[in-house]
Amino acid sequence: MPQIVDLSIDSVDRSEVLRYMGYAGQEYDPSLDQRIDQAIARAIEVSRPRASIDFFDVETREVRDDGTPVLRLRGTSIELAGHSMEEHMADAVAVGVLAVTLGMGDERELHRLGLTDHVGQILLDSASTTLVERAADAAESLIVAEATRRGLYTNFRFSPGYGDLPLSIQPTILSALDATRRLGITLSPTLLMTPTKSVTAVVGMCTRPQASTRRSCKGCPCFDFCTIRPTGRTCHG
Repeated sequence: MPQIVDLSIDSVDRSEVLRYMGYAGQEYDPSLDQRIDQAIARAIEVSRPRASIDFFDVETREVRDDGTPVLRLRGTSIELAGHSMEEHMADAVAVGVLAVTLGMGDERELHRLGLTDHVGQILLDSASTTLVERAADAAESLIVAEATRRGLYTNFRFSPGYGDLPLSIQPTILSALDATRRLGITLSPTLLMTPTKSVTAVVGMCTRPQASTRRSCKGCPCFDFCTIRPTGRTCHG
């Protein structure tokens, strides 16, 4: 049964907002700083970050007739196909699957600004992208905590469309997580999600530390949301 979680996100990294705006060190009008801060505050105000998370054991590893490797997850129709997944999940015995969304409040605000304030829409879009990625960090931290509870290690989250993991897996992920009914995420005919500020991803739960396993808590994207560190333990220790 998927776990539905309300995610409390009260800040985002302004440098990440600038990065999503395409900033690469060029000079810009200082007055833009205030508008960026306003966009961040508005994104937080109108959004309702929520996640659906579930865990599935690896059932089989096979190779299709066309040579595509595929990893099947027990109790679901999810098939993680492609060489990217073959490599990413090489040591995985289970997989954490997540869907995260900011909700329709953010979507409506982006649409409104698209009609009235194009610059404001660009700023809010960048702030919202940063916010949903931060929400995904929070959801990922819950998968890391569950893996640690099981005595397993995690790799980093991997989303459909990265590498050769096809977007065509989106319907089965959303179905397995009951994300349409519980989170309101729907798919277009081209498999794009609405609300647009939504993320799906898989995280391998592995029997040994991965190359991506952080050796310290410093710089970890899950740091602010970690439930392991307050206990005096770490996911890498």
